[in-house]
Amino acid sequence: MRDILNGRPVGVHFHQLFMKPNNEKIDYLLEVCSKSLKFEEATESQRRMVASFLKNLCLGIEDLQLVFMISSHELFMKLLTDDERKMLVEQIRQRTSHTNLCTKPVTSFYDIPASASVNVGQLEHQLILSVDPWRIRQILIELYGMTSDNQFWTVSSKWEVPTVYGGIILGIKDNLTRDLVYILLAKGLHCSAIKDFPHAKQLLTSCLELVTEFSPKLRQVMLNEMLLLDIYTHEAGGGVSVDRPPPELVSRVRGYLEMRIPDIPLRQVVAEECVAFLLNWRENEYLTLQAPASLVQNNPYVKLGQLLAATCKELSGPDSRRAAKDLWDVVVQICSVSNQHKRNNDGRISLIKNRESTMGIVYRSELLSFIKILREPLVLTILLSLFVKLHNLREDIVNDITAEHISIWPTSIPNFQSVDFDAVSVTVKELVKYSLKINSNNHSWLIIQADIYFATNQFSAALNYYLQAGAVSSDFFTKQVPPDVYTDQVIKRMIKCCNQLSCHTQVAILCQFLREVDYKTAFKALQEQNGHDAMDSYYEYIWDVTILEYLTYLHHKRGEVDKRQIAIKAIGQPELNASNPEEVLQLAAQRRKKTFLQAMAKLLGTSATTLNSIGNIG
Repeated sequence: MRDILNGRPVGVHFHQLFMKPNNEKIDYLLEVCSKSLKFEEATESQRRMVASFLKNLCLGIEDLQLVFMISSHELFMKLLTDDERKMLVEQIRQRTSHTNLCTKPVTSFYDIPASASVNVGQLEHQLILSVDPWRIRQILIELYGMTSDNQFWTVSSKWEVPTVYGGIILGIKDNLTRDLVYILLAKGLHCSAIKDFPHAKQLLTSCLELVTEFSPKLRQVMLNEMLLLDIYTHEAGGGVSVDRPPPELVSRVRGYLEMRIPDIPLRQVVAEECVAFLLNWRENEYLTLQAPASLVQNNPYVKLGQLLAATCKELSGPDSRRAAKDLWDVVVQICSVSNQHKRNNDGRISLIKNRESTMGIVYRSELLSFIKILREPLVLTILLSLFVKLHNLREDIVNDITAEHISIWPTSIPNFQSVDFDAVSVTVKELVKYSLKINSNNHSWLIIQADIYFATNQFSAALNYYLQAGAVSSDFFTKQVPPDVYTDQVIKRMIKCCNQLSCHTQVAILCQFLREVDYKTAFKALQEQNGHDAMDSYYEYIWDVTILEYLTYLHHKRGEVDKRQIAIKAIGQPELNASNPEEVLQLAAQRRKKTFLQAMAKLLGTSATTLNSIGNIG
C-alpha cells in the first residue's frame, strides 16, 4: 500500500501472495487499504492510484466471488465513479461470455456466487436503505446466491407500485429481474413523492434502461413515469414564477395525452398532471384548438382543461358567456347528486341524497384534487368565481360572497334541487384556502375569504381579511386603496364587523369611506357608551366636519369636557376648513384614511402578515 500511495510499482512479493487469492487474503487486503488510505485526507492523486489498483485487481482475478467482494466494498464504491463501475462491469461481462443476456436482462454479475460471510438480514437492511441503482442490483444478486427465498420485492412494506403496474411487473418470469424492476420503481416513486428528484431520476432511469431490453410495454410505462417526474421537477423549481418550460417537455406532455398505444396501463394522475401543466403554462391554444376531439371526448381531465382554457381565452371577448356556460354546465353536473326515495316505517316517502354519486364527468372530490394542482392565477380566479356564483344561488343564503367575473355565469339552474349546495360551500372554502396558499397577495381572493367569514358571523377574522385585501393592493395603505377593492359593499361589511365587535368609533370613521357618508349609522354608533375601542384617540382620523360637530354636541350633552375639547381641536384644524379647495380637503381625507387603516391593521395583527406578503412580491 505504501508503494501504491507513493506512485511506485507493486512489489514482487504482493504478486506472489495473490497468485492464489482467497477470501481471507481479500478481506485482509481491503482492511489494509481502508486503514492506509484515509479517504477524507487523501489527495485526489492518491485516491486515483488506489482506485486504479483495485480496478486492475478485479480484472486480474478469475474468481467472480472474490471480484464481488472487492467491488461491493465501501472503499471501492467511494473511489470509482458510476461510469467507471459500469465500464468495469461491462469488461467482466465480456469476459464471462456464458452469461445469457436474452434470458437475463440484468447485465451485471448474474453469475457471481454469494459471499456466505454476509448476513442476509444485513443485506436486506442495506437493500431497504440504498437509493443507488447499481448497489441495489449488487445486493439482490448476492441475496439470490445466499437463499432460496425469491420474493425480495416484499422485504419492505413501504415499497409500493401502482396497482395498474403490479400485474405486469410481478409477471416477469426471471425472479431477479422482477424484484429489481419492482424495487427500482417503488424507490423511484417514493423519492419523487418526498421531492428527492435527483435520486428519483437516477432510479427511474436505471429501471427504464433495464426494461427496455425485454418489455416494450414496461418501457412505455417508465417513459410515462419519467414524464411525470420531469413535470414535478419543473413545477418544484418555482412554478409559474420561473421561465417557461422547455419546448421538449411541452411536446412530451402533448404526446402523452395523444398517445394511442394499446394495452399500456395508464395512471390517472399522469393525465391530471399533464392537463394541469398545460393550464398552468397557458397552453390555451392547444387545449382549445389542437387537442384531438377523441381525446377531449374520452379523457375527462382534458375536457375540463379545454373548458377552462376556453373560458380564460374568451374572458374579455364576445363569446365569454358561451364559453362560461359550457364550463358551468359541466361543474353543475359534477356538484349534482342522484336522489333516491325511501319509504319509512310510517309509510311516508323520504328523499335521500347520495353524495358519492355524480352525474358529472368526474366526482367532486376528484375535481377538487385536480384543482389543487393548478397554479395559474386566472384559472383559479375563474374557478373561484364559478363556485362563488353557484354558492350564491342557494335559497337560504343571507350574505352573498363577491368575486371577480361573477357576471359571466348563468343566473339560474334548471334542476335546482339536485345540486348539493352543502358540498358547494365546502368546495368554495377549500378552493379559496388553497388559492391563498398559492398567492396570499391576491386581493380578490382575500375578499372572498373575508366574505366567507362574514357570512358565518366570524367578524374579527372577516375584518382582518378585508384589511389584508386593502393592504396588499395599496402597499400597506401608503397609496389609496383601489375603489374596486374597497367597494361600498366591502366598507358596509367592515362597518358591521366593527359594530359587532363593539368598536363604535371605528364604525363612525368607516361611515366616511362610503360614497355618501352614512350619518345615521355614524351618529347611532357614537351614541353607544359600551365601546371596546379607544374612542377619543380616534378623533384625529375623522375628516367629516358634520361628524365632528355631532361629537362636540354629544360630549357637551354628557358633560364630557375633556373629550369635547378634543373634538373641538379636531374641527379647528386648518386643512378641514370648508372654504379650502377640493384638492386640499381630499388630501386631508386621504391622509386620515391611510393612517386609520394602518392603525386598524396593526391592532388586528394584519401588519406583520401583510408586510411579509408584500416583501415576498419583491
